[in-house]
Amino acid sequence: MSGEEFVPLSLTPLLIGIFAAVACALPGNFLLLRKQALIGDAISHVVLPGIVVAFLLTGAISAAPMMLGAAGAAVVAVVLIEAIRRLGRIEPGAAMGVVFTTMFAGGVLLLEQTDTSSVHLDVEHALYGNLESLIWLDAVGWSSLLDVQALAHLPVELPRMALTLLAVTLFIAMFWRVLKISTFDEGFARTLGIRTNLLGLALVITAAVAAVAAFDAVGSIIVIAMFICPPAAARMMSNQLEGQVAWSVGFAVLSAVFGYVLAGYGPLWLGAQDAVSAAGMIATVSGVILAVAARFGPCRTRSGAPVGV
Repeated sequence: MSGEEFVPLSLTPLLIGIFAAVACALPGNFLLLRKQALIGDAISHVVLPGIVVAFLLTGAISAAPMMLGAAGAAVVAVVLIEAIRRLGRIEPGAAMGVVFTTMFAGGVLLLEQTDTSSVHLDVEHALYGNLESLIWLDAVGWSSLLDVQALAHLPVELPRMALTLLAVTLFIAMFWRVLKISTFDEGFARTLGIRTNLLGLALVITAAVAAVAAFDAVGSIIVIAMFICPPAAARMMSNQLEGQVAWSVGFAVLSAVFGYVLAGYGPLWLGAQDAVSAAGMIATVSGVILAVAARFGPCRTRSGAPVGV
């Protein structure tokens, strides 16, 4: 594929997929170690009522109100999960199950009880996103990367995911030390004066922001897979937190690149006529990486051993 074809048709979807994968994988490392890895699954369920409420308030289906509604619902969900987990003293998984099933049911009820049932809020968009359609129509080749007018017409999802990734990276970099301590020894963290409750809430809110930003562009499949598969595979490659985070970023990038390429060209190589979903293939590749790491990873036989602080 020449630059005249690659830049407008594949560059932006590929970058958006990479940014979304890494933005979810970074907080996923800490959520995995805290046994809260399914927070991405919960968020993917709870954004439905936020989207419906946003439509009811604005009367329009557009990116901005949908994103705000989904973000509001996600924040409410993570606050409720933390509150139920701490006040009820139950397992995080049980708290997540209560919250995301209740909010998802509420979203479905809103759809059925209002005139939004006729709105095109379909399963395909919610699950698979629209990654393949995020093309850069004004690009004519690599020279467009230096063309101000062409850059002004980039898909809005690209700068949105880039800013989200930057925000997630800055959060982890700024609170790296306290996140490490509170993740591995919450009691010791309290003795040092670290407010673990607020820190844990900030972490899940950061994960919610990453999930909601990725949800609009790439759908819930990538969100769920990237929160779990790259960090879990990285956990089997290193017993040091720094190494785990580095491995998870690498696995997330590999999943996005190889998944996108295989979605477009894999069926053609096998003699088929049509491509398959890029989001689904990216999630599949991340699962394959996890399976390989589980079989051949150097730390797979000590998966219960503590990660080095």
